[in-house]
Amino acid sequence: MTTRSGGCHCGAVRYRAEVPEPLRAGRCNCSICAMKGVAMVHIAQSDLAIEQGRDALACYQFNTRVAEHWFCRQCGIHVYHRPRSDPTIYTLNAATLDGVRVYEDFPEIRVNDGVHHMKDHGGKARLAGTLRFEQAPEEPAAE
Repeated sequence: MTTRSGGCHCGAVRYRAEVPEPLRAGRCNCSICAMKGVAMVHIAQSDLAIEQGRDALACYQFNTRVAEHWFCRQCGIHVYHRPRSDPTIYTLNAATLDGVRVYEDFPEIRVNDGVHHMKDHGGKARLAGTLRFEQAPEEPAAE
């Protein structure tokens, strides 16, 4: 585990978190995660400390109202959430961790099947697929 800092796009929210090293992230294809497109890093709730901007955070809940999706009310960036699949943890938006480059750092990432949520299908987690990023070749310099 390593202590890392992070925050939202506008800087109103800043946090410190204990994260696993090497960083491992996942995605989900449920309705909200598919729209957010967020790569998530799982951590214990006790491993997240909001250091600035707690009042800038807003919570969005829907459907079963178990999951809590926390975002900055100023810039709209999703910072973390408490997932329905395991409400004892948080998942950080990996892109909000200082120094993380989501595409380069996670060129291949597993996508969990949230459309067929484990809580609705006998507790069995399913994999929806794998998302891959291939960097485009550099364009030759114009003469």
